[in-house]
Amino acid sequence: MAPTTSEQDKQTPKLHSFAQHPSMSKHVPRQEKAALLPAWVNPDLDRLMTVRTAGGSFRSWAESLVDLPAGAIFARITGVTSVWPPSYSTTQAGRNLHLELNSNIHFVNHSCAPTLEWDMERMEMRVNRDRDLHKGDMLSFFYPSTEWILAQPFDCWCGAGQGKCFGRVEGAAKMDPKRLREYWLNGYIQDLLEEEALSKHE
Repeated sequence: MAPTTSEQDKQTPKLHSFAQHPSMSKHVPRQEKAALLPAWVNPDLDRLMTVRTAGGSFRSWAESLVDLPAGAIFARITGVTSVWPPSYSTTQAGRNLHLELNSNIHFVNHSCAPTLEWDMERMEMRVNRDRDLHKGDMLSFFYPSTEWILAQPFDCWCGAGQGKCFGRVEGAAKMDPKRLREYWLNGYIQDLLEEEALSKHE
């Protein structure tokens, strides 16, 4: 029997552009500083970043090809696919929304001293508000800023240094909430942290 239209809809992954993404229905205020800076819409990622691979290993990372000031928009996140269940390759974009990125931004790794902030509610990557981005800098973001629970927790070797590197990254749900406040976090992660704190006091 041929699948019905509703069954076909369930079977077909949904491809979202920046403007169409479900998370855009919720207004999230933009940083005032970033709003004053130019943004590239649907950028050619080859102009912005390159992917490096360590010889003889499976380790890959992304490097910046541009100089940008702190808080500037690095790129929009477009062409994503919503999927379930989440996996090591997906990025969380809401309480129950997980995305395959379908581009080389997949190679932007975790760091406890990140160069980028990933705003999944606005579907944009911004330069860390605390410092400028330079050509040759490794592109990184703080995974717990998007992930409540990681599908594959890992030991961190980001090199941020003692007292900065968490050592073990498991998603915001299992990390020190006091230390998490030092970082920019997506709104849904902040909400979940607040709910978790309230539940412990009930």
